[in-house]
Order: sequence, then structure tokens, then C-alpha cells
Amino acid sequence: MTGFGADLMARLDAFAGFTEEPGLLTRLFLTPQHRAAADWLMELMGKAGMSARLDPAGTVVGRYEGSVPGTPALLIGSHIDTVRNAGRYDGNLGVLAAVAAVAELDRRGERLPFAIEVLGFGDEEGVRFPVTLTGSRAVAGRFDRVALETRDRDGVRMADALRAFGGDPEAIAEAARKPGEALAFLEVHIEQGPVLEAEGLPVGIVTAINGATRFAVRLRGMAGHAGTVPMALRRDALAAAAEMTLAAERVAAASDAGLVATVGRIEAKPGAVNVIPGEVVFTLDVRAPEDAVRRDACAAILGDFEAIATRRGVELAVETTHDAAAAPCSPGIRRQIEAAVIRAGLRPLSLPSGAGHDAMAFAGVLPMGMLFVRCAGGISHNPAESITVEDADLSVQILLDIIRHFEHETPTP
Repeated sequence: MTGFGADLMARLDAFAGFTEEPGLLTRLFLTPQHRAAADWLMELMGKAGMSARLDPAGTVVGRYEGSVPGTPALLIGSHIDTVRNAGRYDGNLGVLAAVAAVAELDRRGERLPFAIEVLGFGDEEGVRFPVTLTGSRAVAGRFDRVALETRDRDGVRMADALRAFGGDPEAIAEAARKPGEALAFLEVHIEQGPVLEAEGLPVGIVTAINGATRFAVRLRGMAGHAGTVPMALRRDALAAAAEMTLAAERVAAASDAGLVATVGRIEAKPGAVNVIPGEVVFTLDVRAPEDAVRRDACAAILGDFEAIATRRGVELAVETTHDAAAAPCSPGIRRQIEAAVIRAGLRPLSLPSGAGHDAMAFAGVLPMGMLFVRCAGGISHNPAESITVEDADLSVQILLDIIRHFEHETPTP
């Protein structure tokens, strides 16, 4: 075993110390703890042979020059913000693995025909403000300035928080890479799911980041006494919601195209033990790596909902609350990642990502791809999030191999 794994795990442990809550890992976008983490990361980048800076959107940027200074860069990164009470590998692994890979190049004196920029984004999680992907959208040239006017739960505007952090709300457009300045975007990330573990594989090649559609569903039936209304005369909104939940599950389970559907939150009113629920509100989340599959599934599920509502005598109202297209990974980048996995002596497995990632921001802007790393039990967004030293080591080895064999003539997606 090389020393990449042990060193990387030690740095991930140290990085987890930048938190708002003692004993827990909580590092929200543009907080003092986020800034302290950014400063530590810039210092680490300097030791790895990079010049380091903070861009106007709060992203940490470390640049390792190529054999000729000023050449276009291969972008490699992930996020350093977290959810509340997070695990220590989500996002952070990808950033620190990239720093480790560059440090090895620097140690060996290797310069490539292109530069490398390691990016530590903020706001991938979207926890503090009601937006997400602020850092990566800015680099991709897709930042919407409307986001600067959003406020956190304490009433703080993002623009003010960004200025206090050391960013520059007025200069965010300058964070975008100009044509010809960037070659591609790579992201190393824990899988956040159980597939790799079930397959007995340490890494996987991401095919696409799933598109997602979310709905808020409201049902109105008739509240009544739990003891006096016969079953045949009930208009039970909760029973209807239960049947709808199973209908969504049935549609998703019948697909072999990576489709998933989830009812994640449900509320029944009036919420008394002896009252038939007269009103229910629930959410529906539908995801798939192909937009056509997702659209067809949404239509089928909502058609079932309408039939169930009619048969059960309840009123149905559906509102679309979120709709994001799938972000397919570039075929050329996928081939390069797969080749590196094979050179590592591993069976290549391709799989979609059900979770969103910073790489989404670059779809259609730059060739992009992702390497997934196995995590125990598929657990993420949880202190129980876990990877092995061996898998951490492999993530750096494979990333180094991708960099050394990178074909920067890869066509645009």
C-alpha cells in the first residue's frame, strides 16, 4: 500500500475539525468555519506546489502550472460545505484527494502539457440559503445574480455574507472560465449509495447525474369519527395517500432504467387518533438518468394518482416544486476514467448518480465526469459516513492515472 490513503484519511479527520458544532461536523456556506476551512485548504495547496486564492464566489482555487505557464487547465474539485451533523467524506474527499494527487506530481517534479486547478466549492449542499451550487455555477458561468438577494433563516443576505467572507458579489462573473481556459471538469466523490459495496468494488464510473422532478401533493377528503363512519362511506385522505405512495413505488420498480421515486414527507390532518384524516399533504421525488424516462414516469404516476383520487372520492391538487434536467457525463471522460480503473486492475462498473453534485453545473459547458468511491452501507449525510483507507488510497492512485493519461483534445459534450 502506498502512503496516499493514510495521509488522506488523516487530513480528512483534521478538516472535520472546522465545524460550528463541537462534536459534530456542521460547516455551512460563508460561515466563519467555512472561511477557516478555506484558509487551511489554501495553506495545504501551497505546500502541494500550487498557488492558491479565493475567487469572488468563495471558491478555493489552487493552480498547478503546466510545462508552459498559462496553459488551459484541467479542473478537479468538489465542495467543502456540509449539511448539519454531516459525515466527513461527502465533498471533502474529492477536494483533498485532488490536492494529494497534485502534491505527488509536485514531489516528482512532473509538469504536464496543461495546468491543473483544484477547486473547493461552497454551497453545494444548499443548507444555509435557498439556492445551491453557487461556487460551481460561478466557475461554469451559470450563476444567477438573483441568488445574492436570498436570505438565510437569520435574515442575512447572501451578498452581505459573501462580502464578509472575503468574496466579491459584484465580481462573480469574473469567476467564470473563459473559452479556452478550461479543458474539462473531474469530480471524485463518495457514492452515497450501496451499489459499489454490493458489487464488491471500490470505485465506479458515473454515467449521469439524475434529473429530478419534485411535487407537492394535496388531498382533500372528509374528516369523520373513527368509530362511527362505515368503511364503505369514508373519504379517507390518508388511505388515498398510502395507495398513491405504493403506486409511485410500483411504477419505479417496474423500470430497468435507473428510475427511482420517493414519498419523503407526509402530513395528515387533523392528526388525531380517533379522526379519519380529511386532508393530507405529501411530497413526491422522481429521478432518472434520462429525462425522457423521468418525464414518462411522472406522467404515469400522476395518472395513477388521478385514478385513485377519483375512485376514493378525494380531491387532488399537484404542484411541481422542482424540475432539473439530467446531467450526462461526457463519453470521452467516462472512457478515460474507465481506462484508469482497468489499469488499476479493477472491474469497471458504470452507474448513475441519484444525488446532485457540483459536476452538474458543467454539463454542456465542459466535458465532465465523476469517479465514485465506495462508502460503507451507502450511508451519507450522517456521522456514520465511512470509507476505508484502502479505498481512499485507490481514489488518489486512479485520479493520478487519469491526470497523467488525460487527453485534453476530448471533444466538447
